[in-house]
Amino acid sequence: MKSVVFDFGGVVFRWRPAVLLERELPQRVAAAGGAAALATAFFVDGGDWNEFDRGALDAEALVERIARRLDWSTGEVRRVVDAVPAELQPVPETVALLHRIKDAGHGLYYLSNMPVPYAEYLLREHAFLGWFDDGVFSSQVLMIKPDAALFGHALQRFDIAPAETVFFDDHAPNVETARAIGMQARLWTDAAAAEAALRSFGLVAG
Repeated sequence: MKSVVFDFGGVVFRWRPAVLLERELPQRVAAAGGAAALATAFFVDGGDWNEFDRGALDAEALVERIARRLDWSTGEVRRVVDAVPAELQPVPETVALLHRIKDAGHGLYYLSNMPVPYAEYLLREHAFLGWFDDGVFSSQVLMIKPDAALFGHALQRFDIAPAETVFFDDHAPNVETARAIGMQARLWTDAAAAEAALRSFGLVAG
């Protein structure tokens, strides 16, 4: 193994959509009977957020579509959309692991489904992202995981071989695609488990 590729949301950065909704719109959570179901309705159903990640929608178009689909006010939807950057806080244990990988001299990359405004925010606010040799955000290339074409694009851009690359992601379909194209992919649970996997590949010291 020579290179490591990380997803961002839920891996490098905290991502708790149910907690976000409960914090921003508690009255809607109560009416929906729970935050988990509402998070699915807001972020998954309808495919609106996927199109935002893909770069096919800007934030205002996203707000209009979700408001229309859920029959909410645009102000409520915009409140959630605007609150996402504050939710995307670095996970300290993951950041420490990134530092060890970089110090060991291995290639360090990211491949993340991320819309333009959040991608720009993260790059602007977090200096440690400069440790990465390169990265691809879905909205840059109008493709999203688990599309195999996005993985192929990233590997070509990074000039790395799939068989020599470890990939971490917290969504099983993305891991399955990565494995199908020959990457050593692992489903993310936490930094300790990831470090154990990297140790087994000889990428970090025991």
